[in-house]
Amino acid sequence: MVIGLVAGLEPEEEVTDVVCDESDLKDGDMMEVEVGDHNVLLVRCDGVYSAISNQCTHYGAPLSKGVLSGHRVRCPWHGSCFNVKTGDLEEYPGIDCLPCHKACAASLMCAETLRQENYGGRIIMVSRDDLLPYDKTRLSKIMNAESDSLLMRRMEFFHKYDIEVWLKKEALSIDTNKKTVAFDDGLIQGYDQILIATGCRAKNLDCPGVDLENVLMLETPEDARCIHYACMGCRTVVVGTSFVGMEVAAYMIDMASSITIIGSSELPYQKTLGPEIGKVTMMMLEERGVTFYMNDAVAEVQGENRRVKAVKLRSGITIQADLLIVGIGVNPNSEFLKGSPVRMDSKNYVIVDKYMRTNITDVYCAGDLTSFPLKMAKGQNVSIGHWQVAQAHGRIAALSMLHREVELNIVPFYWTVLLGRTIRYAGCGEGYTKMVLKGKFENMKFLALYLKDEEVVAAAGLNVEPAVSVVAERLAQGRVITQAEAESDDLSWLKLQPM
Repeated sequence: MVIGLVAGLEPEEEVTDVVCDESDLKDGDMMEVEVGDHNVLLVRCDGVYSAISNQCTHYGAPLSKGVLSGHRVRCPWHGSCFNVKTGDLEEYPGIDCLPCHKACAASLMCAETLRQENYGGRIIMVSRDDLLPYDKTRLSKIMNAESDSLLMRRMEFFHKYDIEVWLKKEALSIDTNKKTVAFDDGLIQGYDQILIATGCRAKNLDCPGVDLENVLMLETPEDARCIHYACMGCRTVVVGTSFVGMEVAAYMIDMASSITIIGSSELPYQKTLGPEIGKVTMMMLEERGVTFYMNDAVAEVQGENRRVKAVKLRSGITIQADLLIVGIGVNPNSEFLKGSPVRMDSKNYVIVDKYMRTNITDVYCAGDLTSFPLKMAKGQNVSIGHWQVAQAHGRIAALSMLHREVELNIVPFYWTVLLGRTIRYAGCGEGYTKMVLKGKFENMKFLALYLKDEEVVAAAGLNVEPAVSVVAERLAQGRVITQAEAESDDLSWLKLQPM
């Protein structure tokens, strides 16, 4: 029995070979074609033509605009990869093979992989949420979405593949000697192997007044809808200038009467995308009337009749407010592991190896909760709370449970959407020492290459598709991008025209 603690793809359709004149495509080329009612990607590899769906199974991006490398194509939007011969999914955040058209995270991916690999035993997925696994990346982008529209899989899927799902049930402790988990309803459940994928939760402010009624955080679809309706015509203050805070603020621009953002750093995204891109995003929102107070923090939330009326900053400034939204980071959901022998780091993230194994036999961990070795960062342990990473973790954990050890080898790929503009990021730029810029920030068309030890370790881009996917593919192949190559005026390797 396998238990998955959480915060089989459809059977593959046959891929049809296509006969064409040799002059149509050269080896390594691909093109978009229409076959009846279907939009198809036609590819030539090793003299053989193959046809797969042209739409990525994540958000429907045209794969013909992506990057073809050997026998796989990488999506230009979010980095999903597919085998052009078979349609098989080879990299997330897509979840289905082509030409299926569905979109998931760690625990769900683990359960599906177990069934894909013909595991016939009992599988239980347990979540304290009252919803089936859903696409959390959309919460800060489409905040009035109904919960049902966000689901990755419906209950019929779990029934079909004999995966038990227990909702509204929280793990309180684990006994790794007896191989049991104790839940909040008194149940004690045994396991043969267990995947811990309880993720993280939003961190709240540590100051007076945080318990007022209209102090909100974004964790669930219900939270998103509450923020959507609460901000209408209100003076809204957002604390936090990373992905959640900035996306929520941008979303509310045409609804709130005023928006003020408070950040602890000098510029938004300073630790992730860097100060240069942070300055651009700050200007984008300022042009739409958003006010920023940077290098500051909330000292007190002042209220009246249990509702926010003002936010006082450590600098002494007081901002009148009707609504306060907090997006200042996360804490790992690992309290139930305290007292167990499962090893954690100083921040209480669970330490795993490259096979998603903890230090305890038959105990695995995946997703945001982990501290894991990232191969492209020379095996340095990192904690990365992104969708595509969690999905990859789930698959690797499932294979490890089946004693089919496959080493984790991913290039993190994520994106943020502000005012209809999507900034894409690939790699791991932590500790970068130099940035090489292609294009101009002020033109809203640029590619930033982040370097460390004279090698490119990450890239971020706006309106330069598929350049970020090109970099991701190079990094995935282990092919070094040198500083000289990054600084060259020749952009052909990035599939870009001179900027």
